[in-house]
Amino acid sequence: MPALATPARTTAAPAHQNPQVLRWLGAYTASTVGDSIYYLALSWAAVTSGTPAQAGLVMAVSAGPRALLMLFGGVLADRLGPRRVVIASDAVRCLVTLGLAAALLLASPGLWALAAVALVFGVVDALFLPAVGALPPRIAERDQLARVQGMRGIAYRLGAVLGSPLGGLAVALGGSAAAFGVAGVLFALSLPLLCGLKLRPLAANDEDPGAPGERTALHDLVAGLRYLRGHPVLGPLVIVILLGDLGFVGPLNVGLAVLSEQRGWGASGIGWVLAGFGTGAAGASLLITTKGRIPRAGTVLGWTVILGAVLLGALAFVPLLPVVVLVALFFGLLAGLSGTLCGALVQTDCDPAYLGRVSAVASLGSLGIAPLSFPLTGAAIGIWGPAPVFVVSAAVCALSGAYALSVRPLRRAELPG
Repeated sequence: MPALATPARTTAAPAHQNPQVLRWLGAYTASTVGDSIYYLALSWAAVTSGTPAQAGLVMAVSAGPRALLMLFGGVLADRLGPRRVVIASDAVRCLVTLGLAAALLLASPGLWALAAVALVFGVVDALFLPAVGALPPRIAERDQLARVQGMRGIAYRLGAVLGSPLGGLAVALGGSAAAFGVAGVLFALSLPLLCGLKLRPLAANDEDPGAPGERTALHDLVAGLRYLRGHPVLGPLVIVILLGDLGFVGPLNVGLAVLSEQRGWGASGIGWVLAGFGTGAAGASLLITTKGRIPRAGTVLGWTVILGAVLLGALAFVPLLPVVVLVALFFGLLAGLSGTLCGALVQTDCDPAYLGRVSAVASLGSLGIAPLSFPLTGAAIGIWGPAPVFVVSAAVCALSGAYALSVRPLRRAELPG
């Protein structure tokens, strides 16, 4: 197994004072807020341009290429360097959203144009997501990577909180064209920050054998999967992530809507539940950011997943909305903690030369495969009701936590700080 390039010495500045980390974080936050505004603008434009079924198809177009191409996006990040891929991705998103905003101002391009933009975003996401996850070890020392991951979690939650109201305000003032324009400007703001990043070079023994021009993309993908399979921590960790995502994503995105409708909570009820979840998850990210070092992080991960699974199952049996919001708050805290721990362990244990490919595999469950399970989750809820589906999903999540505790190298993994 290749040696880690990142030494164990203490960094000259903590993560929140490192200018390279702050540039990366600013670019990531701008891009995340832009993403939230873009999806709101796309859904509004699709709904106002066609039927609900057509709007659903437009929104689903991104999922296919994202799932199919994400692994090769990780290969590209490792071959070309993550900064180049992230800059190119945000540049494409900037041009496409600004172009669509101009088209909506001048004409009514119709659903086909919206579907084409959604398709482009699906392809770009498949490149962007592994690359942005591969940048932290190139800008921060190993003992700061857990804090960087916590800061990334805070930025992600901030993007979700700010993006929706900003997008709604833009739509109210100037329609979908204005919202797409705001998203394009935010993508543009990320570019100078990314261009100003100074990356730490990888050690020579971190590189795959042979020059990139002498290797095919398939060769690099196979090499990354072989590295992942043979790693005593990362291999089991990816299984934990995939199982947890499959059990968690469907009920939270589909099941909550059904529960809210059946119990008369309305759309505002879903908002309160998701706000509770988001608040808990943001608190978990803040905790990791301030604490940094976590001994036996793998053990903590396993138990947080198991306890979170119990709360996930409980969501289907609590009739009162205020109590559900409270359960969602603690569930978000545990889910956010386990998610941040997974990301931090990937960052600290992975050889940086393989991090794009490993990040792609780790992200494939929640961002590629799990969204494709939404129709299956909806059909299962229609046949058996939400409670059995939540229980089965909770059992899958608990299984992933138990597996984490059963693998000794993962159980004993630590986060330096």
